[in-house]
Amino acid sequence: MKLKTILTAALLGVTPAIAQDAPPLPAGLSSSDAQEEADKKDRSSSAPTLPSGLDDNTAPTLPSGLGEPTGPALPPGLAGNESETEETTLSNTNEPFSAPFGLTGFIEARAGARIVSDPTQKTLSIGEIRAQLGRDIETRHATFRFVGDFFYDQVEDVSDVDLETGRGFFDLREANVLVRPLEFLDIKAGRQILTWGVGDLVFINDLFPKDFRSFFIGRDDEYLKAPSDAIRISAFSNIANIEFVYTPRFDADRFISGDRISYYNPALGRTAGRDAVITPEARDDWFSEDEFAARAYRNIAGFETALYGYAGYWKTPEGQTPTGEPFHPRLAVIGGSLRGPVRGGILTAEAGHYFSRDDLSGADPFIRNSETRFLVGYEREIASELTASVQYVGEILSDYAALSSSLPPGAAAPDRMRHVVTLRLTKLMLNQNLTLSGFNFWSPNEKDGYFRFRASYKLNDAWLTEAGGNIFYGSNENTFFGQLQDNTNLFVGVRRNF
Repeated sequence: MKLKTILTAALLGVTPAIAQDAPPLPAGLSSSDAQEEADKKDRSSSAPTLPSGLDDNTAPTLPSGLGEPTGPALPPGLAGNESETEETTLSNTNEPFSAPFGLTGFIEARAGARIVSDPTQKTLSIGEIRAQLGRDIETRHATFRFVGDFFYDQVEDVSDVDLETGRGFFDLREANVLVRPLEFLDIKAGRQILTWGVGDLVFINDLFPKDFRSFFIGRDDEYLKAPSDAIRISAFSNIANIEFVYTPRFDADRFISGDRISYYNPALGRTAGRDAVITPEARDDWFSEDEFAARAYRNIAGFETALYGYAGYWKTPEGQTPTGEPFHPRLAVIGGSLRGPVRGGILTAEAGHYFSRDDLSGADPFIRNSETRFLVGYEREIASELTASVQYVGEILSDYAALSSSLPPGAAAPDRMRHVVTLRLTKLMLNQNLTLSGFNFWSPNEKDGYFRFRASYKLNDAWLTEAGGNIFYGSNENTFFGQLQDNTNLFVGVRRNF
């Protein structure tokens, strides 16, 4: 099954907020006996008023282990034991939650539903409870990192764990070790989240796995990036910094396959979903079906510049065998990017040429053609705490004449070039506790698009609420965003960080 790949994605991740103990009391404001309290009150008539928060009645709680907390003055007649009980209760109420064994993370619940009828899918688009637990362990010679998600997903309700697709009740996000054998050399090995490039939710030279299912159903933006099982070597110098990533077994995208998000199936001539799930030919041989990626980058005249290279496979099944089975054709990519300040904003540009190694001539209609992709973007603050960014993205098919002449009779040829324009607006309000954001993809030649919006409110350092939606639109059901119209959904979520 041949699908046009979305080049979207962001590495927006939410960093868990860590609750802090209250600061120690200023000198002279520690607990004392009742006589000292009375003396203070006698002196208060002639002493200047203390700033709010520094008088005895509102003194902050001492950190655990540094003394007894000082609560409000007790009414006359209450015994000392009753006072001790009340102060202990107050202290326990204000004490923040912390996970054992130094774990950090969050617990969240999300629910969402389709607002367009889709006979091939459930109405519920997302309904899950998730707990993420992470731990960093630093030793003299290495740093170990573990991050895993335990969750219950009511939509799929799958019990068997599959770490490649993220299904089941557990998803291992990170499990790696970082060592620095030399001052200029870092080596990280194991499961890790990898990203590079300068596009805003558009990935050209970033060929690390993405999770588009999570992206389209309303999970947090951090889940757009799927984990890689890889070795990353980073070398630093005054001339240039170099990164090399080796993935010993191919890591595909968690792509749109019909099991949760419907898509257009040209063989059926209609939108399909759970009635026609795509199951591609596996590429899971260690060390023979592997991937290589490299980047060299440095700062030139205030601009971050980079060169990229990749050898592996199309991350979605862009080929079809003679028997009709989807598979991942071989792929190589070379490209570059730059990012830097221009006229009060940030200019970005990136380009890459994709070599479809199993069809370099472009004459096989069942394997995706080679192509050139590029983007140009600009971002700046246009008003107080209001940021706007725009991008123009182009995709140009190679060997278009060979592709057109090899199509089966009656098959429509795709456009030689696809145009996409993106716009992002982000507004911070209420002391930056409320974030409103909208991101729109629009293709003027395919006449389709995708609008995603979010509103998140930070109740305090621990609690965060969010609501949003994923709106797909298009004139035809066989274009990329047009085929996803029945997946339009709204969602809500609440998260507790620790």
